Amino acid sequence: MKNFIYIILFFVVNAATSQKIKTNSQEIEVNSLIKGTLFSPEEVTNKTKLVILIAGSGPTNRSGNSTMGGINNSLKFLAEGLAGNGIAVFSYDKRIFAQMIAKTLDEKTLSFEDFINDAKDVITYFKLQKKYTKIIIAGHSEGSLIGMVAALNTADGYVSIAGAGRGIDEVLSEQIAKQSPSMKETVDKGLASLKEGKTFENKNPMLASIFRESVQPYMISWIKYNPQVEIKKLTIPILLINGTKDLQVPASDAELLHVANSKSELKIIENMNHIFKEITVDENNLKSYSDPNLPVIPELINAITTFVISV
Repeated sequence: MKNFIYIILFFVVNAATSQKIKTNSQEIEVNSLIKGTLFSPEEVTNKTKLVILIAGSGPTNRSGNSTMGGINNSLKFLAEGLAGNGIAVFSYDKRIFAQMIAKTLDEKTLSFEDFINDAKDVITYFKLQKKYTKIIIAGHSEGSLIGMVAALNTADGYVSIAGAGRGIDEVLSEQIAKQSPSMKETVDKGLASLKEGKTFENKNPMLASIFRESVQPYMISWIKYNPQVEIKKLTIPILLINGTKDLQVPASDAELLHVANSKSELKIIENMNHIFKEITVDENNLKSYSDPNLPVIPELINAITTFVISV
């Protein structure tokens, strides 16, 4: 019976992707800190579902573009693709953008819980509208963990896209070991201190990006969340997605989350990188981070569409 349902969904998705629905977009202000774009099918019915996209780490905006990286429009293209399949999508700027504009950003006061609460505020905003039959949270990279925590008792479904399956301390330790093995011992010592809730003096300027004094409080608030623990708390439908060309979060992390919650669905997309682009030549992987015209891989849009239809 389950296989029969998936066959039906397959044909529904193919029909949707072959005949794109007319869409529109509008600016939405949830509150003074949260502003974003709502992508919708032109005709919203009482069966329309909403996906809330949560961006990854750092100063990443609603389109998936970072002020520290490049313009790739990953989240924008994903939102447009889903809207073309009849799914409403809200993608929003992280609060730091509003704070930078207002010149009120104080890095020392930021916490991981701020972003969790922002996601919850977005969910509440749309729930109060009573416009959508289901609300699904979809978080990318760091947004995966934010969404995972925010989705508990609030959302109808959850999607992790390139989300870590380990605590940020393990992820950073592994990344440093690959890039600068000589610094691993120093990094591990610093991470151990942060995990105990203690700040420390960073004496290595090369580690300022992760250990500068102003960011350590945020790291302390982030490091206490273990994705494998948090995902066990979810009883809603779960879809875990990763790509085989992801340079930042390996597909094995999605597999760890899948093991932690065996009721989840796991989708590994061949040749998809961290920002949803298809990579057939490895040297193009990093280049794609600064290519605003390269579309997201269609398999990602199809996978999420199929999942949302089934929720």
